[in-house]
Order: sequence, then structure tokens, then C-alpha cells
Amino acid sequence: MPDATVDFIATVHPYDSLKRDELARVAGSFSRRSFAAGDVIYEFGDRLPGLYLIETGRVAVTDRNGDSVSQLGPRNSFGERGLLRDGVAVTSARVIEPAVILMLPRAEVIRLIAEHRAVGRFFDRGRGPVDRGSDLARLKVGELLSGKPVSCSPDTPIIEAARLMREARVSSLGITEGTRLIGLVTIRDMSNRVVAEGRDMRQPVSQVMTPDPITLAPQALGYDVLNAMLERRISHLPVVEDGRFVGMVSQTDLTRVHAISAAGLIREVAKARDVGQMAAVTARIPELMVQLVQARQRHEIVTRMITDIADAVTRRLLDLTAADLGPAPAPWCWAACGSQGRQEQTGVSDQDNCLILGPGADPRDPWFTRLARRVSDGLNACGYVHCPGDMMATNPRWCQPVEVWQGYFDDWTRHPSPEAQMLASVMFDLRAIGGDASLLDGLQTGTLEAASKNSIFVAHMIGNSLKHRPPLGLIGGFATIRHGEHRHHIDMKHNGVVPVADLARVYALQGRIAAVNTRARLEDAETRGVISATGARDLIAAYDLIQTARLENQAHLVRAGRKPDNYLSPADLSDFERSHLRDAFVVVRGMQSAVGHGKGMLG
Repeated sequence: MPDATVDFIATVHPYDSLKRDELARVAGSFSRRSFAAGDVIYEFGDRLPGLYLIETGRVAVTDRNGDSVSQLGPRNSFGERGLLRDGVAVTSARVIEPAVILMLPRAEVIRLIAEHRAVGRFFDRGRGPVDRGSDLARLKVGELLSGKPVSCSPDTPIIEAARLMREARVSSLGITEGTRLIGLVTIRDMSNRVVAEGRDMRQPVSQVMTPDPITLAPQALGYDVLNAMLERRISHLPVVEDGRFVGMVSQTDLTRVHAISAAGLIREVAKARDVGQMAAVTARIPELMVQLVQARQRHEIVTRMITDIADAVTRRLLDLTAADLGPAPAPWCWAACGSQGRQEQTGVSDQDNCLILGPGADPRDPWFTRLARRVSDGLNACGYVHCPGDMMATNPRWCQPVEVWQGYFDDWTRHPSPEAQMLASVMFDLRAIGGDASLLDGLQTGTLEAASKNSIFVAHMIGNSLKHRPPLGLIGGFATIRHGEHRHHIDMKHNGVVPVADLARVYALQGRIAAVNTRARLEDAETRGVISATGARDLIAAYDLIQTARLENQAHLVRAGRKPDNYLSPADLSDFERSHLRDAFVVVRGMQSAVGHGKGMLG
């Protein structure tokens, strides 16, 4: 039996990372047991003897309310969440097809985690602090590349090479024979070797190129580039992989690593004189996001920095427009909702906003309608596209005096229709961006208290929070999109982040929590006892992993020269990453089930 077990677990992560002698020791620690269909392996609340691994057959895992969490097959393990917390099961497991189950005792699991980094990383569902060090010390050369390499053949006329550089907006060209790099020509070469020497522009570019330039591989570090440039006094360095020219790194690329920061972009926005200048700044947000993700910044820092730029753009547009329009006829507050309101914007965001006017103000006054139109259009020009659902201050419904807003919330609370639930969910995320913030503060305080006391409204909000489900398939995998452009992908926004944001909004309502940021709501919900410490810890760790995976995927798309979106292909992930992401979705589904059954706690 041990030999067969060794061969089997050698195909299962993280055991496949163990050396052969350690693998044999672990295999000898597993016990094996056969189960018939319908047999219960353990129930919620049972003491777990160890970690379970399916060799053959299928197992259904349900939460404490009996709702399905997943169906698992061979090579899937289960029971680890409760085992590693306090040894008590947080799910139930029942055999649905005759199965052979391996069980690794808890003591052996703990030993493996302590002694083997790969095993410890596999079972660590959270993401602790990381050593950030210097950006260039961590970044690989390949991560500095953007877009496809620009090159030409050695017999290309100098004038054609110059035109190619101008059209591609690059300062250097790789000179290649096939895919092999044989030389390099730069803007400086064009100046010093062509113009200054009066060369015939019809000569081949090989006459002015630097032959056989120094190169680096994509796996080299950014510091290798910096050192080579300083030592050899060069400003461009080709990147070659297996003899193939794959890109160029310039001093500008290195400068960009250090130069781009949220604070720097905000300073530029604050000095912008028009929408065009602001749009030039926001066009660099994807680059900033890539830099922050590569530096392993936590997702809540990345999204906060990106949102801070959106806030700065909004305020600058408000200031410029108000200066042109003259004194306002009444107090006003520009508020953002959606991801901007929650300070959770990523590399792709539309705009969601409204105007709250002072008591008795006329919303039809041209001052307010012009303000709304110019700011909304300015945001659109800066990449924050008009809301497809028209949730904007340009919509007369969302530009009203505070007493009308109060009426909206009162009506939504008393008559919780599907539309009311949707609108209330959006408006509970409001955050003041410009103008008189006290108009929103008073509205939110009273509304939150009244809504939390209305049990029918709370019940409807809970139902609304369950509409977006994590993308879990019935047989242990992911439920991907079946048709269209994003076939075989999962929507990391609507099926990943939104379910957690919806849960956090419910907890905020139940606990009368004023915070609008999702992570802050979860932390406050734990502090106020709305959810248990273990439930909060699991859900926050799941949210961290989902949001991080979403940002990493967006950064990957940007580096590939594509626009960031929210669609991720599980096939692009390693087994390790798929396992962790799936477990995060399982936690979210379990918390949804607990809320749906009227249990805010997850033991």
C-alpha cells in the first residue's frame, strides 16, 4: 500500500513538492478507508482526526445549513479549514459515489506545514506582510517590457528606420536577421552618426548600428539593467531569450518604476488646467497599477491609491466648473457610489455619482445641470465612462435636494421592491467627494439607523446580497462563462468581489456601521459581533485573495498590451493558484448560506 500511496500523492499538490524520502514518510502516515455511497465522513461540529484526500469516488461537502458547498473528486482534499483552525469541522462531508479516502493525521499535517515552505504556503489561505524592499531588486527584466519588440532588418534604409521609430514612438530599434538580434540603433545614433556626419539617408541602417550589443534575459533583475547602463554608459538594453529578440528596456523604463506614484499623479491633476491634461494623467493609471501589483502592494492599498486619483480628478473638475459658473444658488454635495464610493477602484471603472442639494434648492437650476453635465463628461473623457445604468448626477432623478433624497430612502426602506433593493445597495455606498459633505452625513446617519430597525427591509437586503454567487461548479471546479467573448472565463467582479461587497453591506446594515469600504466593514462587523472572529477572518482572507487575483490578472493584461478587464481564465492559473481561489469562493458561498439562513455567525 505505501508504494501505491507514494505514487498517488506524488501527483497531488503540495505533496508533489516533497523529496522522495519525505514523500515516502508522508505516504506511510496516511490511512486508507473505503466508503459506500451515502456514508457520512463527518458532520459539522465533529472533531476532525486529520486531513482527507480523495483517491477514488466523489464526496459532497455541505455547510452547516445543509446547503451544497461543492462536490469533490479524486485528488481533492477537504476538511483543512476546520482542522487547521481548532480541529472542529466547519462543513459536513458525505460520500455520493463509492470512494476510497486517505486521511493524514493532524499532527503530521502540522509538521509538514512547519517544515516545508511549499506545504505551508499551500495551506496558508491568507496573505501576510511581505518584504517589499526596492522595486528594482524584485522586478524581473521581463516585467519592465511593454508591447511587442520593434525591429527592422540590417538592409533597411536609415530613413525608413527613422520613420519606423517615429511611428512606433520608440527611441531605439533592434536590428534583426529573422528573430536573431545582430545590432541596435537609437535616437542618439541617428543624431550623432547620421545627421552630424551628413550621411546618405538611403544607406542601410547596418552602417550606423551598434553591432552585437550587450543583452540580458527576461529573468534578469531590474538592478542588472541599471548596473549595465551605469557601467557602460548606455541608455537602451535589448532583451533576448533563447537567441530571440523579445524587447527593449530603456532608462525611461527604469525611471518610470520610481517616478510613477499616486501622489505624483494627484499633484499633476491638481495643477491641470483642462480636461485634456487630466486625461493624460489618468492614462497612466494602468501603468501605476502594474507597478503597485509587481511591488506586491496589498490590494486595498492599490485600489485606494487608484481611487484617490479618481477623487482628485473629480474635485478638480468640480473646482474648474464652479469657477466658470460663478456662485452656486444653494449648497451642494457631489457624492460617489459604487467602487469609487467604496474606495475600491481598479484598472477598469465607470462612474457612479449624484448631487445632493441643500434644502429647498431647485434641481432644475441651470447651475446644477451644467455642473453635472460638465463634470460627468469630463470624467468620461478621463476614462471613467458614463454609467450604463445612468446612475449619474446628469440624471434628474439623482440631482435632488436633501429632503427628496430622504424621501427616496424612506420609500426604499418601507417598500423594498427589487428596484428599491438595488438602488439602496448602491446608495448605501455613497461617499462625499466635493461640496458640502454635511448634506450627505446627516442623510446617511438617519437612513442607516431607520433601515437597520426594519426587519423586512433587512431581510430583502439579505436576499439581494445572494443574487451574485461565487463561480463554483458542482464537481469541484469553476463555473465558467459558457458562451461569447469571455467563454471559459470567470467574472472576478460580479462573481468574485461583488458577493463579498454585498455581504459586507448587509453586515454594515445589521451593525449600523458607517464605513463604506468593504474590508473596513468586515473588520468593524467582527469588532461589533455581527460576525464571529473566525468567520470574519475567513471572509477577509477570501476577499483578499479574490481581489488580489483580480488585480494581478488586470496587471497581466496591461503588460500584454491589452486593456484591463475583470475576466480571468482558470486555465491560466497554476494548480496552486486554482486551489486557493476555489477555496476562497467556497468560504464566500458558506458565508452567503449562513446569512441566507438568518445566521450572521460562521463558527
